[in-house]
Amino acid sequence: MTFTPKFPNFLHGGDYNPDQWLDRPDILDRDVEMMRKAHVNAVSVGIFSWARLEIEDGVYDFTWLDEVIDRLWRGGIHVVLATPSGARPAWMAQKYPEVLRVNEQYQRYHFGGRHNHCFTSPVYRRKVHEMDTRLAQRYANHPAVILWHLSNEFSGHCYCDYCQEAFRGWLKKRYGTLEALNQAWWTSFWAHRYTDWSQVEAPGPMAETSTNGMYIDWRRFATGQCKDFMMAERDAVQAINPELKVTANLMERFWDYDYFSLAEGMDVVSWDAYPMWHSGDDVARAAEFAMNHDMMRSFKDQPFLLMESTPSQVNWKPVNKLKRSGMHLLSSMQALAHGSQSVMYFQWRKGRGAAEQFHGAVVDHDGRDDTRVFKDVTSVGKALEGLRPLYDKEKSPAQACIIYDWSNWWAIDYAQTGQKGNMQYFDSVNMHYRSLWEMGVNVDFRDERECTDLSRYKLVICPMLFMLKESFAQKLRDFVENGGTLLMTYFSGVVDESGNAWLGGAPHNLIDVLGVRATELDALFPEDKQALRMTDGRSFPIHELCEIPEMHGAEGLGAYEEDFYADLPCLTRNRFGKGQAYYLAAKVEQEGLDAIYADIADELELSRAMNQELPRGVIATERGGAVFLQNYSGKAQQVVFEEKYTDMITGAAVEGEHIMPANGVMVLVK
Repeated sequence: MTFTPKFPNFLHGGDYNPDQWLDRPDILDRDVEMMRKAHVNAVSVGIFSWARLEIEDGVYDFTWLDEVIDRLWRGGIHVVLATPSGARPAWMAQKYPEVLRVNEQYQRYHFGGRHNHCFTSPVYRRKVHEMDTRLAQRYANHPAVILWHLSNEFSGHCYCDYCQEAFRGWLKKRYGTLEALNQAWWTSFWAHRYTDWSQVEAPGPMAETSTNGMYIDWRRFATGQCKDFMMAERDAVQAINPELKVTANLMERFWDYDYFSLAEGMDVVSWDAYPMWHSGDDVARAAEFAMNHDMMRSFKDQPFLLMESTPSQVNWKPVNKLKRSGMHLLSSMQALAHGSQSVMYFQWRKGRGAAEQFHGAVVDHDGRDDTRVFKDVTSVGKALEGLRPLYDKEKSPAQACIIYDWSNWWAIDYAQTGQKGNMQYFDSVNMHYRSLWEMGVNVDFRDERECTDLSRYKLVICPMLFMLKESFAQKLRDFVENGGTLLMTYFSGVVDESGNAWLGGAPHNLIDVLGVRATELDALFPEDKQALRMTDGRSFPIHELCEIPEMHGAEGLGAYEEDFYADLPCLTRNRFGKGQAYYLAAKVEQEGLDAIYADIADELELSRAMNQELPRGVIATERGGAVFLQNYSGKAQQVVFEEKYTDMITGAAVEGEHIMPANGVMVLVK
């Protein structure tokens, strides 16, 4: 899919901050020369440039940006142009303090940091619209500009009077009446009933702390405010040139906003990936970031952009380790394998001071273009050029789907049960994903929205689907009845979309589909021993959570080994209609999940990237008929190829026995 019709190629480059170097024209000229040497073809400009663009209220200066964009264009470098709304100038905070956020203690922040602005503030919205309009009028038709980058890493929320009133308005629209709201939030508990809309305030330490439904709705509202703000920016720039697409960069493990919803407001999903490589288990780390890539692809069911990564290290983690030899190319190719149309970096050149002074960059403080990092970046640029034939090719349609829902995530984290405050929804989902990823099975992610269609899949997986909407329960019923295979886990179908417990048993409206009813949930201490014993004698450890199911027609495939529920079912299967439904009642460790999914994948004949055995830690991922073979094992591995291939990166023929180095990667075509 072409997001940038003016330049339909894999993008290679990253965040460029020339406004930090306006006193050094020699450096700016040298930058373009080095970009060409590194096979950089696009840079993101203007992300935090508001103070340079509007030097005081209503006084604009675009001359420096004119020169920068023209210089880049003369050098053959394209521009992803940002709106600078991620950080406002000091003069604005001083003149219009209402643009600054109010925290949970109802204190207004002072100027500083970034994302310290209120999405609801009329003044801030007006100033953002004025800036975005002027930028679009000046640059939307410039031949260098190929994409809009809206703000940067949207985050946070505000408790000011504007936001409180907007929250009440959102609730009125959602519930219609106070009685409906009181019922949804179960406010009879602790005499919390509301009798007037003006009594409702956002939850937090200075207000309501015990109403889960309110917290969940606050998160939904915060998502909506961010989305509305982002779409207002989109509309402002596209009013000038509607053909120029917009993106906004998302983040890994981001909890605050529902990304499925936020993605609806942008043309292109992009995200910022910063794995902590070489921190103990690169296979696990690769599985985590592969999942994130697939989530970004799934949000709009189309390719995405890797907007930020680091060519070397970051500066904000507890341990900022350098990428070892080969890892930069390997991790970059992983993004492409899962659907990225770019490899971009933060940042092109290290700044001399401030917060990210020592954040990794293509060009270090010494300004050299012969460093190890610069050479690694150049190798990625050359590889992307060689992989151009894959640009218009997407991954094959997935046969497996994992349900990952943000409202469900919030509901789990607000629930006071089990491993209280540490239910690890993201990590638990990733364990299920990893089993399929290691087999080379392509996976989509979907949520509980009305538009979600399950009919295209052979296998649907619902890990910890605690919050289950009535309509989605029906979709799961229909999916199984029509021949699909469902795997659902413990802690599923317990509450409705307001966080109130379903009556009549869990998983709600699926007991007959699964052939089991969930009863008690047991939380394990780290030293507790428990295991799943399969009917064939295999045994796999369990940790953290165990649920005790009642059998209602299901077939037992494995039972608990320990404690008072020893020999009770832990893994079951039930035939329903034309399909079947598995229920996994406990958090089985990775080896056990791998065994369960291997059996299911074989039974369903799920398509794999390579139909041959690979060494542990060597992963095959398919895109457009090419196989991205990736070695995350941390050591050299021997692969015996059963077919003949050509490596698109090197052009070399590959067959028979082959030694893949640690952090090695190949892109294979027959």
